[in-house]
Amino acid sequence: LPVLQAAHCQMIKDLSACLLGQGLRVDCRYENKTSNPLTYEFSITKDNRKHVIHSTISVSENIYRSRANVTMHKNLVCLYLQSFTTSDEGVYMCELKATNDYTGNQIKNITVIKDKLEKCAGFSLLIQNTSWLLLLLLSLPLLQAVDFVSL
Repeated sequence: LPVLQAAHCQMIKDLSACLLGQGLRVDCRYENKTSNPLTYEFSITKDNRKHVIHSTISVSENIYRSRANVTMHKNLVCLYLQSFTTSDEGVYMCELKATNDYTGNQIKNITVIKDKLEKCAGFSLLIQNTSWLLLLLLSLPLLQAVDFVSL
């Protein structure tokens, strides 16, 4: 008899929030045990209502659509919310689901209050601007070659 194997394909390990300039960054760190595609949803609960900020699972609400951006890195899904104000305070939720994971979605919450947030560490700026940094590093040999030719 074949046995159906149901194991957690991903597990949210940590959910944290910090201020990045005038915006909010919410980091959803997870442990991934599969190569299956990952879907996510970031939402906020305020006034006892859930508001979808950014999602691949459902439709984002208009008030957040123009201000929200999500990046995915190895074991990290980051939500960036521009122009963060006290009206954006509430309980933020990160929900992850791997395709064909039959154990259900992984959900973690964090309460975000603007006055209690710390500024994001310098390392986070590198993560956000990785493409710029990578481009710079890749172009260094070209810049050195140009200097050599001009001599």
